[in-house]
Amino acid sequence: MRASLHGNPFATPNAAPLAALLLWLLCLPAAAQVRIKDIADIEGTRQNQLVGYGLVVGLPGTGDRLRTAVFTRQSLVGMLERLGVNTRDLDRQLDTRNIAAVMVTANLPAFARPGSRIDVAVSSLGDATNLTGGMLLVTPLLGADGEVYAVAQGAVATGAISARGQAGSVQRGVPTAGRIASGAIVEREIPYVFAGQQRIRLALRNPDMTTARRIAAAINRAVGQGTATATDPGTVVLATAGRDIPALIAQIENLTVTPDQVARVIIDEATGTIVMGANVRISTVAIAQGNLTIRITEQPQVVQPNPLAGGQTAVVPRTQIEVDDQRERRLGILPASVTLEDLVRGLNSLGVGPRDMISILQAIRAAGALQAELEVR
Repeated sequence: MRASLHGNPFATPNAAPLAALLLWLLCLPAAAQVRIKDIADIEGTRQNQLVGYGLVVGLPGTGDRLRTAVFTRQSLVGMLERLGVNTRDLDRQLDTRNIAAVMVTANLPAFARPGSRIDVAVSSLGDATNLTGGMLLVTPLLGADGEVYAVAQGAVATGAISARGQAGSVQRGVPTAGRIASGAIVEREIPYVFAGQQRIRLALRNPDMTTARRIAAAINRAVGQGTATATDPGTVVLATAGRDIPALIAQIENLTVTPDQVARVIIDEATGTIVMGANVRISTVAIAQGNLTIRITEQPQVVQPNPLAGGQTAVVPRTQIEVDDQRERRLGILPASVTLEDLVRGLNSLGVGPRDMISILQAIRAAGALQAELEVR
């Protein structure tokens, strides 16, 4: 190992599993080939978001309070009137807790045909505390154009556990949000026709000019020169004139290429997560990490004199002061062109945790020694 960093007797044991995971990932092949269908999409064949407003009924007293959730009461009254139940005289007397207003969302896949089913997500809109065991009533799902593309209905599954007593409560998961597997039926499709198109564009999920050119080269080798052209880092254009387009797409989507990536370090300060790309490099830099800790402990001692001495009982202060200047944490030097593997091993040999590692990476970036993009979220 080229990183000459010394060990730390105060190293935290939690760093070992993270170090083992990172080193295992580093042992994987660096130049892994992936299919084109896994890194690019056909432009125009995308999902569309749907949204709707509905009611969940059958809750065991965990629904909205109708006195405070006005929109829930109005929705209940409107639904009952559409079903032939006159509730105008009983509007203010409604006080049930087994109903909740919810927002229903779903993604309409490309080429979804009428009659096919899609999953939906259900989220509480009012002050309901638990949607477990509820039943979503018929809810139209609208697209951005205001048209109804699907209709949802079914039993809500939250996968959460919630129990409450007089002196405590236990909750795991989010009981106010759930899903309905295959809970919506597609009523309208979004047409997309391949036939007659002179060209089709592939959109890269992670735009990169090197990857785009490799995709174009792989397609030209398999299909014929002039078929694919990389026009920008995120687009590869296919010439489809006179070709069977579905057969062409089926042929090229299984071709494998080696995607390239930008040297980037992602830091999530909220969770202490650090993700570093394989192309991250470090210039020559010296690193020392440590803190000064002073611990003062007060242990007063009671002094009881001999009964015949005529003295008085007294409390004598006893103060213990400990100073930890972390002398064992020495200055380490990382030589030029240090790889990701050297950096991870070196930082873990110092015994630093994720929080300290974030500060070190930011300091290396400020010193101009981190040859990568640093993105803090």
